[in-house]
Amino acid sequence: MTQILLVFWLLSAACIVFCRKAYRVIIFFGVFSLITSVVYLSLGAPDVAMSEAGISAFATIFFIVCVEKYYSLGGGLQREAATDEKGLFIKFVPPFIFVLVLCGLFIYFVPTGYAFTELRDQYLQMFMIDVGGTNAVTAIYLGYRVYDTLFEALLLVVAVVAVTHVSWFGSEQIRSKKLSEIENSAMTKFTMRIICPIILLFGAYLIMNGHISAGGGFLGGLAFASFFICRYLVLDIHDLPIKKVMRMEELVFINITILPILAIFTGVVYLVADVTPIFQHIYLITMSALVGMKVACGFFILFYRYIAIERL
Repeated sequence: MTQILLVFWLLSAACIVFCRKAYRVIIFFGVFSLITSVVYLSLGAPDVAMSEAGISAFATIFFIVCVEKYYSLGGGLQREAATDEKGLFIKFVPPFIFVLVLCGLFIYFVPTGYAFTELRDQYLQMFMIDVGGTNAVTAIYLGYRVYDTLFEALLLVVAVVAVTHVSWFGSEQIRSKKLSEIENSAMTKFTMRIICPIILLFGAYLIMNGHISAGGGFLGGLAFASFFICRYLVLDIHDLPIKKVMRMEELVFINITILPILAIFTGVVYLVADVTPIFQHIYLITMSALVGMKVACGFFILFYRYIAIERL
């Protein structure tokens, strides 16, 4: 089953590479991510599958809004549609042959030998004692592989700083209020007002229970970020103090860096585990909350800065 999914995964990847229409590329990108998340789930990694699905949903919405704003500037859609009909044979036949070759190579070179599982077995045997919780994924990325988590948080900081400094718009805030066109739909407003509190509750649940079930700070942060996206689609967000959100993101990143130094690198979490495991749970929940705040701030700043401000 997994091999069949991976064949379709390669087909969707090839469509992304060779397709020339922006909207189709976005759809193929969403299909690619959907297949990837299903593959992760079939391989027994629900946390990674949820992360992939959340990122793909956010990115798909982000790209659609960007493309719509780009086409609204100069009629690029008509020019693209007029030029995309030429050379159908050159556009489709070579990519089709290339995809067939890739699928054949993939099926032929699927690894069937012995897999090195000693490190995995050690993690699964010791994570509840060393780090705490019952979700091995959370214990690994907040305990054994906390360096990776710190560098991922740093990467998001760099991305936010880059978008802010490259941006042509000098101000951090737009004073004039501007509502989305979807604001005129009463049914949409009613639906979003019901969905948004559910999104916030779901995000809080993912953060608070990430150490004992699938979820965690990253997924909870994505849920909170999606709340701000919904708010952008329905309500006025142009008066939000984005500068304060950026400052909060910096403070959260500092705490994400300090807490593992005090808890993991000094061995405090491992020492208190002999006395009571409650401190391990406190550490995991606190780190999940900080990671969730960091992800929510980062994705909100990227979306707000580029969509709500940059393209007005």
